[in-house]
Parts: sequence; C-alpha cells; structure tokens
Amino acid sequence: MTRSSERPLLFLDVDGPLIPFRSSAGHSEVAATSSTIIEEGNPLLARLDPGIGERLIALGCQVVWATTWMEEANEVVAPRIGLPKLPVLVWPDADVGGTPRGLHWKTRPMVEWAACRPFIWIDDEISAMDRLWVDAGHPGPSLLHQVDPAKGLEDSDFHALAGWLDAVTSG
Repeated sequence: MTRSSERPLLFLDVDGPLIPFRSSAGHSEVAATSSTIIEEGNPLLARLDPGIGERLIALGCQVVWATTWMEEANEVVAPRIGLPKLPVLVWPDADVGGTPRGLHWKTRPMVEWAACRPFIWIDDEISAMDRLWVDAGHPGPSLLHQVDPAKGLEDSDFHALAGWLDAVTSG
C-alpha cells in the first residue's frame, strides 16, 4: 500500500481515547465536549499525551477526526499531540434518517465515508450493535477498537491496532 487513498482509514475520537476521563492521580472526571470551553480554561487538555500523535501517524493510516470536537480538534488537539490538520467527519443532522436502537450515531457516517476501504474506529462508545452493523454493511475489513475511557489509548491498544493492520495489509 503506497498511495494515501489505499491506506486504511483511522477514525479517531477525542474524549476517552485521547483525553482520558480519569486524571493521572486517579480521580474520575467527565471529559469536556462543549466547544465553549475547549480552548480557554479546559484543564482536561493537560491530559493529552504530546507523543501520541507520532504513534498514530506511525500506524500508516489516513487519520480522520470522528469526534464532536469537529474542526476544533484540528485547532486545539492536533497541535498539542503532534498531528497535522486532519480531515473531519461531518455528522448529519440528528433528524436525518433516524438511527436504529443501540446503534451509535457515528456508525453510519463512518461506514459511508469508508466506502470499501479498510478502517479502524477508535472510540470509547462502541457497542455490539455497531459491530453487527459494520459487519453487515461494510464490504472491507474493519476494526472497531473500544478504548477504556478512564485510561485512554495505551500501549496495549497500539499493539492491537498494529497487529490488525499487519494482518490486513499483508493479506
């Protein structure tokens, strides 16, 4: 796989995977999702691992923001973790098309964006229904990787992602 269009996609959420809900001191907190507090005074941004962007890029995927942070992920998160400006998956209006019970509202747009390309979805809110939907509706390989939101992305997650990518790209 040499061209960008041939690389697997990696849909990346922010709250949970990149900003763990538990502080390093072990105190549980709720992550910020409102754009009104993203830049100024958001103490949760201190939980971002500045080296995680390099690790994500090293996976060799085309990374796409799949987060409610939308474009603010490029403005606020990306520079803090060493990522370039990334494409942003734009979410449809909540009233359009309805979502089957138990299916995450992100699932359909990701499957549509991916078309037939292999993709990874990194999030802390992935259900069995999401897995079934993707298996039934996506003709390419996919990995729906659920991250522990208290801890965020860890070494074990990167090992799992790299292993899946090795299997997909060598097969």
